[in-house]
Amino acid sequence: MLIIGPPGSGKGTQAARISERLAVVAISTGDIFRDNVKRETPLGLEAKKFMDAGDFVPDSVTNSMVRDRLAAEDVREGFLLDGYPRTAVQVTELDDILRENALDLDVVLQLTADDEELVTRLLGRAQLDGRSDDNERVIRHRLGLYHDQTEAVVSRYEERGIVTKVDGIGSIDEVTERVMAALKVAS
Repeated sequence: MLIIGPPGSGKGTQAARISERLAVVAISTGDIFRDNVKRETPLGLEAKKFMDAGDFVPDSVTNSMVRDRLAAEDVREGFLLDGYPRTAVQVTELDDILRENALDLDVVLQLTADDEELVTRLLGRAQLDGRSDDNERVIRHRLGLYHDQTEAVVSRYEERGIVTKVDGIGSIDEVTERVMAALKVAS
């Protein structure tokens, strides 16, 4: 499974809940990048430049990381990707990775939300978490990137008939219940 949506739509929160409820491994590229930034690894230092500007981390770095992770044994019974693929090039790479590991993507869960609601959410999160990558200029830039690049990803999966859309606005519990209901229909 893949969870996709604009920045601030609740992907990480819902990914954790879905992972727990369905007993599948959640794989978040954002968490991996932030961990590397915090530990100041070479990957983290490179990723931080892009993240602070609101840009995507280059495909070469991201693809290698996902390829290694999806080769692990714990994904054989199911997995949930959060934050990947974000571009059409990454969709092609993910198709190759899945084929090489004899895995299939069954559903793409798209969380939807209004941009202004997302800006408000992300500014609030920035204050609570002290995240340098969440100021209004960067947030709007990331939303623009999402609309320009990631929506093409959704279109590719819509062509395959595996996209399930869920409204990401509401309390965390409300969104989780909508997600679980939609996944029962999608499965």
